[in-house]
Amino acid sequence: MPEDLMRYDQLAQNALRGVVREALRRVEKSGLPGEHHFYIAFNTKFPGVDIGERMAQRYPREMTIVLQHQYENLLVKEDRFEVELSFDNILEKLVIPFNAVKGFLDPSVQFGLQFEVVTVEAPVDSESKLEKPASGKVKRELEGAETGGPSDEPPKDGPKVVSLDSFRKK
Repeated sequence: MPEDLMRYDQLAQNALRGVVREALRRVEKSGLPGEHHFYIAFNTKFPGVDIGERMAQRYPREMTIVLQHQYENLLVKEDRFEVELSFDNILEKLVIPFNAVKGFLDPSVQFGLQFEVVTVEAPVDSESKLEKPASGKVKRELEGAETGGPSDEPPKDGPKVVSLDSFRKK
């Protein structure tokens, strides 16, 4: 098989992160409509993540936040978003680059996205290995939102190919 020099996997990931960015921009401008709310899982060690020392100790690798009723000062920029959330009645400002996001779920409409995040142990370049998708409950929820139900199959490494024939009317 020829080598993918276009890196379509990365192009697709960037495009889908744009969906998260646009959803957050709409919330920034008008608030959460109806019953919509977001679960956002992210890598706390990713460069540019700023969650404060207390939260970094509590969540050394990954954290999931919920944007629903109690959030303040949501600010969406091209490469990151900032939000203030209350943890144990203490307001914390979080700065999260979109490239650190591992999962996005809006359970009100069963919409979810799961992302591969570049590991931070090695320098980021075109040869970097990609971290495996999120684990735990959020992973199962995200998989359920994407595929219609949780999968017992482990994720396969390598490119994903979807046959369009399965979507055509017979």
